[in-house]
Amino acid sequence: MTPHAIKKAAAASEPLRSVSVIAAGSYVPEKVLTNAELAQMVDTSDEWITTRTGISERRIAASNEVTSDLAQKAAQRAMQKAGVTADEIDLIIVASITPDMPFPSTACFVQEKLKAFRAVCFDIQAACSGFIYGLEIARQFLANGTAGTALVIGSEKLSCITDWQDRATCVLFGDGAGAAVLRHRPGTRGILATSIASDGRLTGLLNLPGGGSLHPASQQTVNDRLHYLKMAGREVFKHAVNSMVDAANQALKKAAVKIDQVNLIIPHQANMRIIKAIGERLGAPAEKYFVNLNRYGNMSAASIPVALDEAEQQGRIKSGDIILLVAFGGGFTWGATLLEW
Repeated sequence: MTPHAIKKAAAASEPLRSVSVIAAGSYVPEKVLTNAELAQMVDTSDEWITTRTGISERRIAASNEVTSDLAQKAAQRAMQKAGVTADEIDLIIVASITPDMPFPSTACFVQEKLKAFRAVCFDIQAACSGFIYGLEIARQFLANGTAGTALVIGSEKLSCITDWQDRATCVLFGDGAGAAVLRHRPGTRGILATSIASDGRLTGLLNLPGGGSLHPASQQTVNDRLHYLKMAGREVFKHAVNSMVDAANQALKKAAVKIDQVNLIIPHQANMRIIKAIGERLGAPAEKYFVNLNRYGNMSAASIPVALDEAEQQGRIKSGDIILLVAFGGGFTWGATLLEW
């Protein structure tokens, strides 16, 4: 065996390092859009929205705020809590369906704003599951030693793709960003297990048709309102519940953890009915769920990291707690991450 082959074989036999979320940070815009205000824009009411979704208000970014601005602010807060400087970051992953522009990546814009010029940067697009996908991608970079410190961000300006004439969808979404700093932390288990999945047969149920190579931007696509999010709500609901329950159970099984050992569950904040249905199927009591849906609505890839940061701020998470993150999004994509704080 050659020296190179021996070195390669030895590296392959080395155990992977544990990877922990060492800090989270979040940012939501100042502007609040209430249900009462929405009722002045479309044919709806506060009672109709609250009863069907559990949402009372959402945040709307200013016209001069873009996705990378939201991401930068969330990232800076996470970095400050972690005691990490920009030149220590090796990897920046931004999960978003509302990038600043098709290219360059929003992660590159974030890199410039943070001055984190050592980092490798790229975006991922897994809709509302994006943050969980990002965690798993970053975990593999860190576990094998390719990177030492990663920044995973979910950032969305959904107000710019929301059809404010469609009362079925415009009541659901809001803007915001959440970030997590990941590192190997000796003596801790960190991320215990992840389960992610996709089903491309269901692309037609939740999408944004215009602007890509299928329907390039034109006067006709604008007239047809193809540059706004489209959703078949009832079908999405059914698949969301089944898929998130399956992902959660798979992650629990991989980690040999029972649901009653989980201290906190942070589901994607899409709809209160979905969250309650997941709780019933998993058999976890309502007090184990963290919910901020009523104040922010669905922030897609930003929902879980914002909730994670707020849960810690509110004292819902302490060192050693086991946390279950679970999400579902367009694609369809879905996933769950089980981690020890």
